[in-house]
Amino acid sequence: MQLSTAPDLSKYLIAPDPSAARLTRAVTGHDETGQPVTINVVEERPLTIFLNRREIVTAMTIGDYPEYLALGFLRNQGMLSAADTITGVEYEDDIDTVVVRTATETDFEDKLARKTRTSGCAVGTVFGDMMEGLDGLQLPSTTVKTSWLYALSNKINRTPSLYLEAGAIHGTVLCHQDRPLVYMEDVGRHNAVDKVAGWMLSENVSGTDKILYTTGRLTSEMVIKTAQMGIPALVSRSGFTAWGVEIAQEVGLTLIGRMRGQRFTCLSGENRLIRDMDPAHVARESGKHQRKAGK
Repeated sequence: MQLSTAPDLSKYLIAPDPSAARLTRAVTGHDETGQPVTINVVEERPLTIFLNRREIVTAMTIGDYPEYLALGFLRNQGMLSAADTITGVEYEDDIDTVVVRTATETDFEDKLARKTRTSGCAVGTVFGDMMEGLDGLQLPSTTVKTSWLYALSNKINRTPSLYLEAGAIHGTVLCHQDRPLVYMEDVGRHNAVDKVAGWMLSENVSGTDKILYTTGRLTSEMVIKTAQMGIPALVSRSGFTAWGVEIAQEVGLTLIGRMRGQRFTCLSGENRLIRDMDPAHVARESGKHQRKAGK
């Protein structure tokens, strides 16, 4: 996988494919009345990531977009920088392994010796200092319109996904204004974010004017990764942690959570939020849609 020029962002570039092979498995059980039922459940499989000759980590993942996951994980861990030249990304399907190669040999023995188990689903891991790279960082002061937020929530919630198909999964969506661009899912929200980061790195896409939407909690890990990706706004339907809010305020990240219907809470970046749509209008439009759907 070679770095390329920036792609056309005028359309949805990647969206979940609930019918993709190997992502779910049909399992038979019984419902509350004792009747037999068959449902699709999400698969988990290990993916081992190498950086050049060094094994870095084995992640539990659903198995799609392994190259993006490897690139994004290494980028968000500070093991790949803008100065590194990526010479190849090789995925071996039969042994569930991705090898990322760079022009210059790398050595992260000290970083690998220090790791933190995060609050991420499927138990995320951060190597070295969690705050590394954030010292003095100030994200661009990019405004966010509430009309964009309402449009994004509506579009994303209606996108066919593994979550709607099987549940037990998190989604992360890279957005530009009111347009979802790249929608990634995984059993851990940290994996979904890393896949988006890997896509951005491989396609040479800047985060300066983007919004990151996630279904997961707004923890310190999520805020740190968003800041490292250079994205100035993070939005979730879920809630916050205090440290996540504190870091967001320090780096100038607009942090919006508990976004459901016409409601949301902004705990960082209120001065960058433009309220250009009346929430009551959103509620009326949502009611019209529900009445039409019920006919």
